[in-house]
Amino acid sequence: MTSKSSDKKTYERPNITPEMSLAAQAALIDRLELEELDQDLYRGYNEPNRTGRIFGGQVAAQSLMAAGRTVDDLLAHSLHGYFLRAGDPDIPVIYTVDRIRDGRSFVTRRVVATQRGKAIFNMACSFHKFEEGLSHQMDMPDAPPPESIPQWAERMIPLWEKMPDRIKKVWRPGARPIDMREIDVPVYMGGEATGGNNKIWLKTPGPVIDDPFLHQCILAYATDFSLIDTMLRQHKERGPFGSLMTASLDHAIWFHAPLRIDDWLLYVQDSPVTGGARGFARGSIYTRDGQLVASAVQEGLMRIVKPTEAEDRSI
Repeated sequence: MTSKSSDKKTYERPNITPEMSLAAQAALIDRLELEELDQDLYRGYNEPNRTGRIFGGQVAAQSLMAAGRTVDDLLAHSLHGYFLRAGDPDIPVIYTVDRIRDGRSFVTRRVVATQRGKAIFNMACSFHKFEEGLSHQMDMPDAPPPESIPQWAERMIPLWEKMPDRIKKVWRPGARPIDMREIDVPVYMGGEATGGNNKIWLKTPGPVIDDPFLHQCILAYATDFSLIDTMLRQHKERGPFGSLMTASLDHAIWFHAPLRIDDWLLYVQDSPVTGGARGFARGSIYTRDGQLVASAVQEGLMRIVKPTEAEDRSI
């Protein structure tokens, strides 16, 4: 009698070292060095081991970098992007920049990211020459220091054996280019649906060169990681009626001041509303000494599906 082998794939527990995290950071910066194909036309390469679709933060960061390659000596002050189609991680992305306006103080660009001739992401962004002006901000809320918060891997490894394969599949890459320390356990890790604010300390594992625009692009990458989880904090992982299909629909960032992505930043998020199969979340990003340097908002798809009707793409 012959035994029939199981078709079920097993996922090994991640063993993440500091060297692996630094290598992931270096790989992200390399992917932001876009290949110039022609004037205002660039090619970007994707993160490996992504399952099913490109990470939206990568496309947003590369789009911002493409726009910045056509601007001289200005920093971005805002971007507004729409995720139009799921990107194929096995195919490079082509970025076309449209020079909408070059003014004395503001420069505006439009970027379309395409694969196989179809748009997967569309972004408008604006750059501003620094000016002095009035100043105020909301105070940073209290938060425990980042050194007291477990790293992502420290939280992940004890939970690994209990996680369903669909979660292991999503987080298979292991080392991350951003050290993100969630003050509360994320919903996808089994955290409670407590509502309220979601606070995360973040920075790169190692130093980044003194290029303020590069720091903006890496922050654009990082801001897409956790906003959908902030929406889900109100409803638990699968919602009240069944599985959830989730995806980022649009994303916007305002840069209020220069920042360093290799210093600790506190990402304070909340989700004022969900409805109509969409969730809305916003975040304020503070330096460790309390300066508000950026704000982000996102709307995400939160579609209730039956497992028999559609693939369960919930995180």
